[in-house]
Amino acid sequence: MTNEESQTADFYQKGICDNMKNGVKIRLIGVPTNSAGRKNGVARAPQALRQAGLVEALSQHCDVYDAGDVEFLEPEPKRQNGIIGYDSLVSMVYSVRSSVKDALEKNRFPLVVGGDCPILLGCLAATRDVYHNCGLFFVDGHEDAYPPEISPTGEAADMELGFALGMNTDSLSSELSSLFPLVEKKNVCLLGPHDKKTIQDYGIESLIKQITTYDDASIQNQNVDALIKNQIAKMRTLVNRWWLHVDFDVLDNDSMPAVDYPQPGGLSWNTLERLTIPLLSGACTGLNVTIYNPDLDPAAKHAKQIIKYLENIVSSAEKFSSGV
Repeated sequence: MTNEESQTADFYQKGICDNMKNGVKIRLIGVPTNSAGRKNGVARAPQALRQAGLVEALSQHCDVYDAGDVEFLEPEPKRQNGIIGYDSLVSMVYSVRSSVKDALEKNRFPLVVGGDCPILLGCLAATRDVYHNCGLFFVDGHEDAYPPEISPTGEAADMELGFALGMNTDSLSSELSSLFPLVEKKNVCLLGPHDKKTIQDYGIESLIKQITTYDDASIQNQNVDALIKNQIAKMRTLVNRWWLHVDFDVLDNDSMPAVDYPQPGGLSWNTLERLTIPLLSGACTGLNVTIYNPDLDPAAKHAKQIIKYLENIVSSAEKFSSGV
């Protein structure tokens, strides 16, 4: 019996899976990374969400195997190639790639819990390894396409979407730059950014004219269900599979204050659910969630809300796991 089979059997023995609704098989993968080069903050999110009951909650609805945290080099808080903790970033991307690829090849749906946004790069690399061509629904409060030398923080969490698109890679080592691009611009849909003013202040070219984008205001000003239905239909004409990225700073500050870089605007939990439940159905091959800082949530109030959100979307979506 494998570790995954053993863990599932344990949940059944405890009665946790008695009400399981579907045949979805999730592999939970933790990535305790913080692009600021620290071990605290968002790096603690995988552990904090487990302690708040993530595995037990999801196991009420599907088969969940907790694969633990991936291993990678500890970051050094110095800036190299324009990026803090550069060697750690490279190590992390390759480790996530390996773990997600293994899950996909074993017909497990990867739920990758960060940490922060650069975990997406490993997720997309693995998806490309297995399916060759994929799309990306990028649900995020920021566009995250800063050139490293212009980034105000030096954190790779400012940059990952640009890298995934093959942008701003000139200063990167070949070990990392050889991975890019991971996704074509026409195969990306950006949902919920509300950092227009910051981008303008730093003189960065916005992605709005290059990829399909709906900012927070445009999402709130139209029928969310129709919008996402149309975008799914469009994506299906381009690719057979897509990855879903959710950064919790897409939410407004009242809904989610436990993020590192809060800003005006954002979506409600209800709107986020309405956006992401349809995206999990059908051709979605994996999901990563990022940018929850448990240091800003000492009572775990927002950890429980994140778990409730994940439980809601998993239980509401149709069968979404590749191979199921």
